Parts: sequence; structure tokens; C-alpha cells
Amino acid sequence: MDFLRPASWEEALAAKAEHPTAVPIAGGTDVMVEINFDHRRPEYLLDLNRVGELSEYEIGEESVRLGASVPYTRIMEDLRRELPGLALASHTVASPQIRNRGGVGGNLGTASPAGDAHPALLAAGAEVEVESVRGSRRIPIDAFYTGVKRNALEADELIRAVHVAKADGPQQYSKVGTRNAMVIAVCAFGMALHPRTRTVRTGIGSAAPTPVRAKDAELFLNAALDEGGFWDNGRVITPSVVKQFADLCAAACNPIDDVRGTAGYRRHAVGIMARRTLTWTWESYRDTARATEGAA
Repeated sequence: MDFLRPASWEEALAAKAEHPTAVPIAGGTDVMVEINFDHRRPEYLLDLNRVGELSEYEIGEESVRLGASVPYTRIMEDLRRELPGLALASHTVASPQIRNRGGVGGNLGTASPAGDAHPALLAAGAEVEVESVRGSRRIPIDAFYTGVKRNALEADELIRAVHVAKADGPQQYSKVGTRNAMVIAVCAFGMALHPRTRTVRTGIGSAAPTPVRAKDAELFLNAALDEGGFWDNGRVITPSVVKQFADLCAAACNPIDDVRGTAGYRRHAVGIMARRTLTWTWESYRDTARATEGAA
């Protein structure tokens, strides 16, 4: 196994173009596990740790450009206001040591359906910035996951950054595991309210071959909130609407039985998380609306 160590982004792209099978490594929290268990034995490892820009982020007027290697700890500490859903997801990642090393780019590169960042990125409507010597492009998060541990990257492309819109409403994240820490998700659920567009987005992890959105549930809830005038009147969402939303989220799953949980349990748990996160996010939205009215 050869170890490639580019000193700049340009050198990294050139190395990837010359060795398309090279496996990028930054935090190494996913790659090294696969190598240690002999699940992967790449001919080349492409070490990106000397490419400093990958560990930087930029807060713009409307979005955050998050370098692929920005560690989860910095997301938790620095971007809680701008990216609350992703910050909550970051809290659930393994241990402090792993959170200090791992980043969203690694989750995206591995594309495991159990990756902790995926539901939050789906709910926020992120875009993945990728680049090769041929040029750069931005892939909508909905089009990024193409199969079990497969993504939309071409062989010569590397993930440079993730673009995530700054939250304009409450966001939540829930995860079920076999214990409280250092655990791969049995299933996970992310949700974001977008008051500006009066829409809701979801993200489901570890309950289908890829991370997915509960699109039918979103359409139902968007229509129910609009027809009931909930965005304007700030009332509590009726229990029947909450239940239907939760049932549709559970129906969006296509899980398997494995050592961490059964398919039936995963569907049930996603429904419970959907109900709870909707309740939490809507209550937060109502609190904000009441505070705004009081200030006015």
C-alpha cells in the first residue's frame, strides 16, 4: 500500500487523477476501521491532512461553506446557531477523540446509510462541492447517495466542501443506538422547518440502503400546515396530523434485519422519532413566534 501526501489541493487533485483508485484519508475514522478489519485493501491512500483549506469553514449571508475535513467538534462549538441540526448530529458521533478527527467529508465519502451526518444534511438541503482536474461541480444532497456505500463521485473527483443553508427555523436530530455512546445508529432521523419557504424536510439514516427523505410525509405535512394556517396562527399541530406524519415517515423506510436491530423495530423507531422531532421543532417554532410578537 503506497501513501500519497499532497501538500496542496492542486497536488491532491493531480494525485487523484493519476491514481483514480486512491482512497482519500483525512480523519481516517471510517477508512482505518475498514483497513484494520481487512474489508478494504487499497493500492494507494491519499492523505489530505496537509491540505489546510479542507479544515476551514466560511459563514456567508445565506449559507455555510463547510470544508470536508472540519471536525465535528468545531461544528458543535462554532456552528450551533447556523447549522443546529448538524451540530446535534455531531454530538452523537462516537467519542470526543473521534469527533476531534472525523468530518462530514468522510461520512459523505463512505456513504454508509448509518453515517450520522446524512439525515441532518438531507433535512437542511445541502449541496456537496466536488472537484477534479477537469473542474468543479455541486451535487444536491438528494442526488449524492446512489447505493449502499456508493455516491455520485467520479473516479477522479474529491470532496472539497459542503454548502448548507443557514437555518431559518428550528431543526432537530434523533438517533437510536444499542447504547448511549460509541455506537453505530440502529436508525436516525433529522428534521428541519423552513419557515421562509413554509416547507419541512426530513432525513432518515440506517433504515434503507441509502440515507433517504420521507418525501410523502413532507408533502402531507406541508399541505396540512398550509391548509390549517399553522404557520400564521402558531397553534399546536393536531394529533391526527402528527400521527399521519409519523406513519408516513415509517413507511418511507426500507430496512433490513441485522445484529443491531430488526427491520420492524427500525420502522417503529423511525415513526417514534418522527413524532417526537415534529413536536419539538414545532414547539420551538411557536416559542420563537410568540417571542417575536411580544417584542413587537
